[in-house]
Amino acid sequence: MALATRTERTPSLIGSVWRSTVGKKAVMAVTGVIMLAYLVAHMLGNLKVFFGAGEFNHYGAWIRTVGEPFLHHAWFLWIARVVLGAAVVLHGVAAFQLSRRDLAARPSKYAHTRRRASYATRTMRWGGVILGLFIVWHILDLTTLTVNPNAEEGRPYENLVASFDRPPVTALYIVAMLALGLHIRHGFWSAAQTLGANSPRRDRLFKTLANALALVLTCGFIAVPVGVMTGVVS
Repeated sequence: MALATRTERTPSLIGSVWRSTVGKKAVMAVTGVIMLAYLVAHMLGNLKVFFGAGEFNHYGAWIRTVGEPFLHHAWFLWIARVVLGAAVVLHGVAAFQLSRRDLAARPSKYAHTRRRASYATRTMRWGGVILGLFIVWHILDLTTLTVNPNAEEGRPYENLVASFDRPPVTALYIVAMLALGLHIRHGFWSAAQTLGANSPRRDRLFKTLANALALVLTCGFIAVPVGVMTGVVS
């Protein structure tokens, strides 16, 4: 009788890293750094709105020409969108799977023995959900212009003002930016630990950087709708 032999496939390095808890945390840290870099650039671009329609609309047109003539028109913008989109998806999936593992590791038979999630953990989870929903809305509002009835293609300044002229949209944006600030505050510190950048001597520095980044980005983003509401931007 012949014995059937089967060769087992060796798991790939990427697959092994992704399936491990440490690997998922590393993915979250790296994608978090990518998103943080984008947020800093995005905030600086948004603040150009305070220099008037001409300056802001010029910036909106310029960003579509980055890399020319090596890249075709708007290719840089689409590359950035693809990279950012992949980072957001990987970050969210890794966070969800780590959360599921954390819940599965807790004792389930006796409620009084369960570890209570820390304030930071709860903030990261719910903040991530809020930000995920906001990203979808934000794209529909100011990128595809689907839910912005007064928007016109090629007029970013006017579209931004039209969006924040609606109080519910402004309120939604501010809540999302507050959630973003808390997410950055806890996420920056967590990423530093995961990537091994922190140490007992550098803990205070990273905590200060996390607080400063969260404050600057939150205030920078919120300044735009506040400027529209107060008439500074109109």
